Amino acid sequence: MVIAVRPATPDDAEAIAGIYRPYVEGATVSFETDAPDADEMHKRMLASDGYLPWLVVTEGEAATVMGYAFAGPFRDRPAYRYTIETSVYLAQAALGKGYGRQLYDALIDTVRAQGFAHAIGVITLPNDWSIRLHESVGFKRTGVLREAGYKNGRWIDVGFWQVELNSATIPPKEPKPFSETGMVWNW
Repeated sequence: MVIAVRPATPDDAEAIAGIYRPYVEGATVSFETDAPDADEMHKRMLASDGYLPWLVVTEGEAATVMGYAFAGPFRDRPAYRYTIETSVYLAQAALGKGYGRQLYDALIDTVRAQGFAHAIGVITLPNDWSIRLHESVGFKRTGVLREAGYKNGRWIDVGFWQVELNSATIPPKEPKPFSETGMVWNW
């Protein structure tokens, strides 16, 4: 079986939207309540403007997209620009095959090469699968916000996990755009 991790392209927006839809519509993993369509996912990918990575993992000769990962700003204020928030979503058929770990390894390698200092994983609780995935790539639990969101008829706790990517130097070095990393992954 041919498995590859590569940068996402606009052509992947439909597959990405399809992978994300069940996490919005039938679960509490995402706090969105309306699943974004392919056009909206394409806009989100473009909003990264080559600065923050969007990656996909593909399977087979047809290179079917089985999951995606991306980094986004942790918060909007300038002082947070050295820290990013990460997300990984897999198609139901990809669960338990190690694709999440491959995507996360590639994403962590990429944002580390960009020069970011820290990555934050935000996990709705309970979510043992996501906790195991984050901890398998070095994240450590840093805190929990009790009943931070309300979805599907219940209050949901949100946990924060953090991993150091690079030393927090003084003064900090500006991270470089994803488009300048030249990252290539072979799995």
